Amino acid sequence: MTSQGQPVPDDDDALLDDVGPALSRLRRRVGSGRGDLTRNIVLNVVGDAAGQITVGGVAEEMGVAQPVASRAVAACIAEGLLRRVAYQQDGRSSLLELTDAGESARKAYATEQRRAFEEITAHWDSADRLQFARFLTRYGREARLWTARSKSEG
Repeated sequence: MTSQGQPVPDDDDALLDDVGPALSRLRRRVGSGRGDLTRNIVLNVVGDAAGQITVGGVAEEMGVAQPVASRAVAACIAEGLLRRVAYQQDGRSSLLELTDAGESARKAYATEQRRAFEEITAHWDSADRLQFARFLTRYGREARLWTARSKSEG
């Protein structure tokens, strides 16, 4: 049984079908609110790109329309979390990078996520908790590689 009283499927196909909704629930559960989640996603996308991403790239990474990403980026700039820098290869575009405040906010959110992970899994066996953390981190790395391969093949 899950903590919500719903049984974990015994059937492998049913279990795999539950992965998508489970990942969606994970995204929604940690954080103070929707604005925090969106801000964290933007900060992580920009931070992971190491100063080599445009607003269009943020939209693509987030899987949202450009105007949605533009509003999220503009909010982060207004809060002093991101800055625009000249893009030498295309004078019409600018790159985004984290400010010191943005890096601090990113780290603070990661600390909050770790705390939530530890509280949610507090009753788990330590080895299970660490193995799940390894698998979750591995899944994130593999998802990034999968996306990159899909872009180069498409």
